[in-house]
Amino acid sequence: QAHSTNQQNNIDSIENETTSCPSLSTDVDDQPKKKMSNADKFLEAIAEFPDDALTDNRTYEHPLVERYATKEMSFVWSPAMKFSTWRKLWTALATAEQELGLDISDEQLEQMRSKLFDIDFALAAEKEKEFRHDVMGHVHAFGTQAPAAMPVIHLGATSCYVGDNTDLVQIRDALKLVKRKLVKVLATLKEFAMKHKDLPTLGFTHYQPAQLTTVGKRSTLWMQDLLMDLERVEHEIETLPMRGVKGTTGTQASFLELFDGDHEKVKALNQRVCELMGFKKAISVSGQTYTRKIEFFILSVLSGIAQSAYKMCGDIRLLANLKQVEEPFAKTQIGSSAMAYKRNPMRSERVCSLARYVMGLPDGAANTHANQWFERTLDDSAIRRIILPEAFLATDVILNLLENISDGLHVWPEVVRAHVMAELPFMATENIMMECVKAGGDRQELHEEIRVHSMEAGAVVKGEGKPNDLMERIKNNDKFKPVHDKLDEMMDPNLFVGRAPQQVVEFMEQDIDPVLEANKDLLTIESVDGVNV
Repeated sequence: QAHSTNQQNNIDSIENETTSCPSLSTDVDDQPKKKMSNADKFLEAIAEFPDDALTDNRTYEHPLVERYATKEMSFVWSPAMKFSTWRKLWTALATAEQELGLDISDEQLEQMRSKLFDIDFALAAEKEKEFRHDVMGHVHAFGTQAPAAMPVIHLGATSCYVGDNTDLVQIRDALKLVKRKLVKVLATLKEFAMKHKDLPTLGFTHYQPAQLTTVGKRSTLWMQDLLMDLERVEHEIETLPMRGVKGTTGTQASFLELFDGDHEKVKALNQRVCELMGFKKAISVSGQTYTRKIEFFILSVLSGIAQSAYKMCGDIRLLANLKQVEEPFAKTQIGSSAMAYKRNPMRSERVCSLARYVMGLPDGAANTHANQWFERTLDDSAIRRIILPEAFLATDVILNLLENISDGLHVWPEVVRAHVMAELPFMATENIMMECVKAGGDRQELHEEIRVHSMEAGAVVKGEGKPNDLMERIKNNDKFKPVHDKLDEMMDPNLFVGRAPQQVVEFMEQDIDPVLEANKDLLTIESVDGVNV
């Protein structure tokens, strides 16, 4: 017992010593806490994205659609347009098949017609998930709504009957919208060109001062590019074929079976479906799909429009830097969050940005066409779902912007004139020399005098930052006395623009006016929406 008591006393003594010794304490709570800096608190706050934060805004939104695209072009490529066109194609096919003798009732066709624009997208998605096939999902959704017609929906067709033909319908309608917008841009630019056809301005080659032109004449260069684009758009609209009814590998075998080997009826069916869908013709031959070269041609045309727009807006951006022109600027618009005085050519810059994107898209179409094996491979599908709509959406935005810029483009004539007069003395020297020769002067002597004076005047402009004093030097040189009393009238900028004003008028009369007259109905159509950003 005594031993036990001593042992317990020893243990208590050790515990007391441990507790009283700060260096051996294990109580973390007693340690002084380090104060968190604001930087540490910030890093802690951003360490993880809270699960319940911003739940309605956690999905990527395509800026082309959400920020820029117009309602008109968005509709062309919308699910409503796409899948109602599928139903139109199924109804057109059944209608033509009935006309050519297949056992399809009026009731079946009536049910199909009544549900063209009444699509149960939830049911279609459910069926697609079940079948793992988008076309069959919509076949069954259509058949559920038009039960009598279920046995004849998609009769003899393959998926590309609705898929490819719908793509061509959308391309055709989108091209028509692009044409309308192009015509509108040309009409607006015509007004600008005619208003400024006589205003002399400094020409530029290599972005260095060159012979004078006029503000209006320069804008005809933009118009000519866009006119060439319009001609190519019209060609694509006019010649765009429908795929038609071709079957799984383009041989029309399923339709030949339906019509008991009657080749003429199969040909008639193909033609009749094209007529019902508003096409003049079907492509002559195809595999399962129509040749993807068509889409390369289409995107190349849109690329051409983008090129023209980029060139025009590139010029405007450079002229804005010179303060000769300004694009429309809203009363409350902010040019820079830091530099409140700025008036940036933001719309022209946006055109160039979107145009750069469109110009790159034909490569995708070219590679898609080149990589189609035999009658068809499915590696065309995903890229086409992206580049076809986006090419048209972006081009449509570009044209809206061009019309807006052209309509509100402001010219500052006095600034334009100041730039002209800073360089005109050099350009006038040849006329001055010729007048002096006519008065008996020595051409070589005069040429040397002008050369020396020009170099000295140039040194004053570039070396000292002073105005061009070449005319003053010539006025003070007796060798040029025959023109001293004519110098002011010889320095009239209008004498140096050549036929620029007349060229503007002739271009309008010969090239632009016939196009505007032929498309005058398009000019009466107001766009649904304009430039909001």
